[in-house]
Amino acid sequence: MIKMIYSVRRLPGVSHEDFHTYWLETHGPMVKERARAMKVKRYIQSHTIPDTDEMPLNKTVQESRGCEEPYDGAAALWWGSLEDLAAGASSPEGGTAAQELLEDEKNFIDFSRSSIFFCEEHVVVDD
Repeated sequence: MIKMIYSVRRLPGVSHEDFHTYWLETHGPMVKERARAMKVKRYIQSHTIPDTDEMPLNKTVQESRGCEEPYDGAAALWWGSLEDLAAGASSPEGGTAAQELLEDEKNFIDFSRSSIFFCEEHVVVDD
């Protein structure tokens, strides 16, 4: 399996709540509708839990490690193989789907502060 991780930050001026609502309720269904054309097997959104005064989860772990501010979330997409990824990306339908998703991402993602990469998973603990 090939996996793409897309760590995203919201555009300036977009509230945390509006970002997550748009990502889940508007962009998410768009990905679902286009998954077959892009040969995507699985798509998951992970939304960052905001810190509160009572529970500053992110701040606590950031400070203990000297990390940067957290992303607003991460998307994970899976393909069965590199060949499936290439086939989805090179087909006319897959190319159109990817372009449509990119155009929609411009509505809520700050590309200059986000990160995207492909990887292979290595399970270390699976309880």
